[in-house]
Amino acid sequence: MEAFQTQGIRLPRLGLGTYRMQGDVCRAAVESALGLGYRHIDTAEMYANEDAIGAAIASSGVPRGELHVTTKVWNENLAPDAMRRAFDTSLRKLRLDVVDLYLVHWPKGGMHLPSMFEMLMKFKEEGRTRAIGVANFNIALLRTVVEELKAPIACNQIEYHVMLDQSKVKQYMDSKSIPLVAYCPLAQGGAASDETLLAIGKKHNVSAAQVALKWLLDQQGVAAIPKASRRESQQANWDALNLKLDDADRKQIASLPKDRRFVSPGFAPAWD
Repeated sequence: MEAFQTQGIRLPRLGLGTYRMQGDVCRAAVESALGLGYRHIDTAEMYANEDAIGAAIASSGVPRGELHVTTKVWNENLAPDAMRRAFDTSLRKLRLDVVDLYLVHWPKGGMHLPSMFEMLMKFKEEGRTRAIGVANFNIALLRTVVEELKAPIACNQIEYHVMLDQSKVKQYMDSKSIPLVAYCPLAQGGAASDETLLAIGKKHNVSAAQVALKWLLDQQGVAAIPKASRRESQQANWDALNLKLDDADRKQIASLPKDRRFVSPGFAPAWD
């Protein structure tokens, strides 16, 4: 699996998203993905599935050194003491001494960025997370974190797919060598039924979803974490890596409307 080197860690380009998967369903999905060869598992405190993922990792037999695990602190726990408690809880549930990447899940109005990143850096200095990063940060927030606080951000995880233009934030991230980790890479299922993507898929004998995923993974500096609980879907996402899109395909995809954002809670920042 191709991977980025970012802030001292190896980040596989294709990972398994686990939002809205819990309990035995989540454990079985992670066990299945690890069996297929996935080595990048994405979770979060808010998903309430870290314990299931910890159990799956423990039973998988995959050497810890081969595995990348990302988890995230929820935006209600951004004060330093609360962040410390949340981090300790996440490690305990995951049954890990160290995670590979610890992210701020969402920014929040009134948050104190200097103290937040001071605490994140402590976790890194303690050797309990190999790298730190953010999710759902806009350009203004990234500028503060990267240019003022000089925080060593390993990624920004944001919604990105064929139906949403993220060129402005990606351009800034590229200028700072910060990888983009795309969540909702299949547009919450919308990609699977899009007529343009279906036609491209028919041409290559693949699904529309595989076309949408490969379009992302063909881009410099982009990783993707599609959620997939079924083994067949996990395999299909894996097989998308073998697809070769041509210039005509990319031109058609570029012509699709790019204004569909599926994830924008009330506490979201002003999007770029």
